Amino acid sequence: MRRALMFLVATLISLPLWAMHCPQDMAKIDALLQSDPPTDPEVLAKVKELRAEDEALHKAGDHAESVKVLSEALDLLSASE
Repeated sequence: MRRALMFLVATLISLPLWAMHCPQDMAKIDALLQSDPPTDPEVLAKVKELRAEDEALHKAGDHAESVKVLSEALDLLSASE
């Protein structure tokens, strides 16, 4: 029981940290799209789609999924360099 309570407290404490991470990564993606967009139109479209999906997830409060989507978008951007 004590472990479950500690896990719940740790989870609740970490949720705001996930939420604060999203805007930073969204800004990073926006900056990369402005300064060095992918040359492949399919990659560019996918990154923009993921960016929009992330913003919706973030606003809906699903920060764990939002971070996953942002990571995928950042991976695509770094792979297209």
